[in-house]
Amino acid sequence: MRTALTIAGSDSCGGAGIQADIKTMTCNGVYAMSAITALTAQNTTGVTGIMDVPPEFLAEQIRTTVTDIFPDAVKIGMVSSAALIQVIAQAIRYFSFRNVVADPVMVATSGARLISEDAIRSLKDELLPLADVITPNIPEAEALCGMSICCAKDMEQAAKTLHEAFGAAVLVKGGHNLNDANDFLFDGTEGTWFYGERIQSSNTHGTGCTLSSAISANLAKGESLKDAVLHAKEYISHALSAALNLGHGSGPLFHNYMLSEKKQRN
Repeated sequence: MRTALTIAGSDSCGGAGIQADIKTMTCNGVYAMSAITALTAQNTTGVTGIMDVPPEFLAEQIRTTVTDIFPDAVKIGMVSSAALIQVIAQAIRYFSFRNVVADPVMVATSGARLISEDAIRSLKDELLPLADVITPNIPEAEALCGMSICCAKDMEQAAKTLHEAFGAAVLVKGGHNLNDANDFLFDGTEGTWFYGERIQSSNTHGTGCTLSSAISANLAKGESLKDAVLHAKEYISHALSAALNLGHGSGPLFHNYMLSEKKQRN
């Protein structure tokens, strides 16, 4: 079985972060492993607390895991301090990780800020240049490339600018009231639009984590980058459409919707 490692923060309500990553990777057919960067106290209405793990312990989690079961892909999510980013960058270089998908998580769906200014600088200088794929949403892309994104042409320019800055393929994710969930991928050679229908749902907690984890799982299985993104978008569309109504705020996706569909058929 192919394997994937997620390096990210824990979400105590299970809709985003490590919990969403493990669900997504499992449902997309790979064995999921994790190294936790931070504990968060949060629910569908917001984040009330963040506690980073010590950098030495994050390094130990990664080392212990990958020296026993080496990952076919690595997804990196929320990393809120510069010291933790440095640990991850060192691990990528030392272990020569492949299929590294970096989701530059800066703000939660609820609007809570998840990363310091210091960490953003470290992210840009040390981590993103080591990634194979970067998956920013529009606000994250704006913060990383210093431009406003107001239309499809801006998304294309932002993806190219970020590729020039970091050398990775870049998937700029639409939505955020800009388009109907259309995403633009620039791999350094050509650009590809992935079109999606906007799904009217308030249950969007963890969509970014879920998409990047699905891409990681698909890359781990040997899919091309374009196929990995296409199939990840198909998965997230189903998980959104399944309408799992939990919580009093922005609810989680129905990550294992296919199990419910199977049960109904039986």
